[in-house]
Formats: sequence, C-alpha cells, structure tokens
Amino acid sequence: MKLDPFVAQIIVATNFDYFTTSDVRSAYLALKSDPSLVPTIVRRIIYAELLKLVKKGWLNKLVSNKKGLTRFNKTGSFDVKAITTLANVEVINSFVKQGDKKVKLLSKLNHYKAELLLNIGESEAYKELYSEFPELVDELQPQYNKARDNNTRILGKIRAIEGLLNQDEPLENI
Repeated sequence: MKLDPFVAQIIVATNFDYFTTSDVRSAYLALKSDPSLVPTIVRRIIYAELLKLVKKGWLNKLVSNKKGLTRFNKTGSFDVKAITTLANVEVINSFVKQGDKKVKLLSKLNHYKAELLLNIGESEAYKELYSEFPELVDELQPQYNKARDNNTRILGKIRAIEGLLNQDEPLENI
C-alpha cells in the first residue's frame, strides 16, 4: 500500500485526532502551496487515502447521525512508524540521493507549517469549547495557553528556516 507523504505527515501529528477530510485537505493545500490544485479533487483523493488507513485498522470512520458529517480518529493500532515508512520511503531516498540541503530544509518547513495549522485548529477548538461551556474555563485555559505557546514556538522554527532559505548565499555553504 502506498500513501501520500503529505497526508501521512498531517495525520501522524500527535495532536491531530478526530478530524474530517476537510481538516486534512486544508493542511494539505497549505503544505503543497500549489494554486493549481482543485480543493474538491484534493478532498476526494485524501478521502481515498484515509479509507486505506481505515481498512488497515489504523483509523476509525465515524459518521454523525445529525449532520452526516464523517470524522476519523486514530485507533489503538495506529502505527506512526509504519505510516511514515509507507509514505516517505521514496521521499527519503530522493533526499539522500540528491544530498540537497535546500530540499531537506523545505521538507522541514512543510512539516512545521502542517504542525502550526494543527495547533491553530486546536486553539480555535478551545475557543469554541469555551464559548459553548463557559463553566469549563479553568480546565480549558491552561490547554489553550499551551496550544498558543506551541504556535509561537513552531512559528519561530518556520521563520528561522524561511530566513535561511531566503539568504543570498548558496545553501551548499551551510
């Protein structure tokens, strides 16, 4: 079984669970940064990728009775190493063959961008929960603060890599 490396990169994040196909699509489009991608087609492709993982028993597919909204969550047998291996064997081999530092930095940058999107989603979820359940402010506030701190940390990593990539000197001198 083959798996799209960007889909794998998004779903293996530790704080990414109980997600929709659209959640993965949003992160995917941000990672790819390709304006020629058609969101509806990307969503269908991602849905097919997620169904592969459901068949493997690594994800559960949950359909809401109210709105018919489909969500996925990780099962106990969710195997991060196997998923990253399925998705990244070709990518890792091409990095090693090329020995290109710029490609490696771009890969790291994409990973951090995906992580940032996930953390932003987490922060937004805490805000929504606070609006729905104001009595849970004492439980939600520390988690919200932690998510925001993570956002800042990851944004710093993104800026550092982007700064390195935007330098005038060639990356071979790094």
